[in-house]
Amino acid sequence: MEQSYHVTLGLDDCRDLIYDAVTDSVTGALIGSHTVEGQEGRRCQVDVYEKHYYRAGNRLTLTVILDDFGGGTRVRCIGGGGGEGLFRFDWGASESFEDVVHRALAPYRIV
Repeated sequence: MEQSYHVTLGLDDCRDLIYDAVTDSVTGALIGSHTVEGQEGRRCQVDVYEKHYYRAGNRLTLTVILDDFGGGTRVRCIGGGGGEGLFRFDWGASESFEDVVHRALAPYRIV
């Protein structure tokens, strides 16, 4: 499930914290990255991670979108790829992958 929220960290610090949290696992890896430059030094950073989940029986992807277009750092996470068969049932593994990021950023989240 996609969530969007703001954190008190700058974009680079937020990205570094997420990278450390996801790659702390043996199977967690950054597999792609793209930066879009905006006006006045603002940016949008899109990072795609993957990780093997035994529960889902395969590798899942996690797309993390960070932007500071509105002044603060906004975070969006979208997990996927863990489904099996026609119904894409993944035993909650996609949400678990997203939760790695949410837990790492919890102390910095703006409510």
